[in-house]
Amino acid sequence: MLAQFSLFPDQASSVARRVDHIYYYIIGTTVAISTAVAVLVIYFAIKYRRRSDETPGPIHGSMTLELLWTVIPLLIALSMFAWSARVYFDIVRPPDDATDVYVVGRQWMWKLQHPDGQREINELHVPVGQPVKLIITSEDVIHSFFIPDFRIKQDAVPGRYTFAWFEAIKPGRFRIYCAEYCGTDHSHMIGWVVAQDPADYQEWLSSRADRSLATRGRQRFLQFQCVTCHSADSQARAPNLEGLYNRPVPLQDGRTVIADENYLRESILNPRAKVVAGYVPIMPTFQGQMQEEELLELLAFIKALRPGETPRRNEESVAPQSDPKGPEPKPFKSK
Repeated sequence: MLAQFSLFPDQASSVARRVDHIYYYIIGTTVAISTAVAVLVIYFAIKYRRRSDETPGPIHGSMTLELLWTVIPLLIALSMFAWSARVYFDIVRPPDDATDVYVVGRQWMWKLQHPDGQREINELHVPVGQPVKLIITSEDVIHSFFIPDFRIKQDAVPGRYTFAWFEAIKPGRFRIYCAEYCGTDHSHMIGWVVAQDPADYQEWLSSRADRSLATRGRQRFLQFQCVTCHSADSQARAPNLEGLYNRPVPLQDGRTVIADENYLRESILNPRAKVVAGYVPIMPTFQGQMQEEELLELLAFIKALRPGETPRRNEESVAPQSDPKGPEPKPFKSK
């Protein structure tokens, strides 16, 4: 019975052990200091208890004692900060070779999309030994994407993208939870990460092959007539999007911003928020006209767009086809 009991979740990611070591250090230090203080309080309470025939003498300060109980706790606290900060920066900066996976939270389910077009509901297949970058958002309220075995937790916030990453170090199935109360069926918003050996993962990818997000996004680019202004030719009335992702963009107000996912999203839904220098703000808003999945597909296309790859103005606008594997599963509904 005790052999089946685990005090902590499995250490299934590359950062889990490092996070646990910090946790053990903080808990151990807290227990040691608390125990020492409790023992001294009891000892002094007994040794210096008040007696009827005794008059206490004057108390004189000790500079050595004052320095010791100031400097030692300070050094302990600084060691916690330095160690935690180093691990934190490693956790929030995904490796350059990480694979992007888009995560959309909604009441009460997780919708996940892979770069090659595979889509999942409440389940995420990943390869062991390969970093995975999560680009997370929400369609309704704040959720929180939490994988205890990987020691990662990141809020899914409506209207913006947040980021997290992990690298699974062993095959298996690991729970996904929503760690932010999000409504009546919050407790049912759970799923699984399925970590597979690279060969098994490639087989899974092949069995679920569909058009990539960038390919779908190309058709969204035509469907919503983005090519009318972002044509990348002499008739263009809007900035050239080729090679734009993660590049600096000068604005009319003199600022310079980086064209990351959040900037691209804001420029689509609220184009007058950050107008590019040298251009007139003529772009209409697409707020309420795109679903979150359509926006993700369009962003994937812009991120992948290279010089000379902008579609032609007269190219046929065809909406992306539905998943050939069947209709999308319906979200959970309580009875």
